[in-house]
Amino acid sequence: MTSAPALPATLWFTRCPVPTATGIAADRRWLTDEFAPDGIAVRSLQDAEPAADREAHFTHALPGLFREGGNVPALWARSRGERTRLIGLTWIEERQVVLVAPGSGIRSAGDLRGRRIALPVHRIAIDFWRAMALRGFEGALASAGLGPADTVPVDVPADGHPGQWAAELAALRRGDVDAVYVKGALAVEAARRSGAEVAVELDDLPDRRFRINNGTPRPITVHQDLLDEHPALVDRFLAVLLRAADWAAQSPAEVDRILGAETGAGAEGVAGAYRPGTHLTLHPDLSPERLALLAEQESALRAHGFLPEPVQVTTWADPEPLRRAAALNDAHPKSPLPAAP
Repeated sequence: MTSAPALPATLWFTRCPVPTATGIAADRRWLTDEFAPDGIAVRSLQDAEPAADREAHFTHALPGLFREGGNVPALWARSRGERTRLIGLTWIEERQVVLVAPGSGIRSAGDLRGRRIALPVHRIAIDFWRAMALRGFEGALASAGLGPADTVPVDVPADGHPGQWAAELAALRRGDVDAVYVKGALAVEAARRSGAEVAVELDDLPDRRFRINNGTPRPITVHQDLLDEHPALVDRFLAVLLRAADWAAQSPAEVDRILGAETGAGAEGVAGAYRPGTHLTLHPDLSPERLALLAEQESALRAHGFLPEPVQVTTWADPEPLRRAAALNDAHPKSPLPAAP
């Protein structure tokens, strides 16, 4: 008779600096509390010692890792053959905009025809920044019946420019490009500092397909090895995320505080990036709509050469852990959730 695999000494999690149930649960220490009775440490990859494999945030080569982050690295890792499974998707609006220089005359997506658009170049294994810019411009242009071929793409080397979108905004100030795509809380602050003007608010576009990008939808992934050997640990981890999302829905002020810490932005940047109601949107699911939106992203990324092999989104997804986690969450006592120490 084969004995069950020994429990791992550590479970790892990693998330992007954006609104996530993982970030909420980490702030409240509920992940630590959930697994401490089993003698399992729960650690953030971002806070690990220098010797830790932080590249696992992109490669997902660490079997004991849960990842809630952008879909570009998640799809890329799966496309390269890493044995991950998709166990949840969220859709959280993060203020995606196209910025232009003051006095440019660009006031709408249609005005981007014939203009120079900034496409950053980062010397990293998977250039998700470039992918975001491409997809952001594609969405804006599509809303006006246009495509990338109707613009002039300009490569903007990003090395040596500290800060998100710093290279693109510098190119805009110099007049090297006419338009820059940015998103999120830090982007709001960076745009204000640079004096750039908003030409296109993608969040205002009625069709959410125009806003498909790295974080919309955002996947939760786990390694197949952990799911095979310890499915109950995966279920419990997800159940804590569901509890965190439940708590967030009742705690908007606390969510804003946590978002400030997660994003590194001030209150003004958080308020400008995340619309009222963001605290209600942290629950993951694997609905047909979200899977279809992710499949559109996969197709676009593959067309742009970011994915070496196709990813069949529907077969990548495993809905069973989330179903079981929902049952665990439903059975959890509905008394007030514990306060953070």
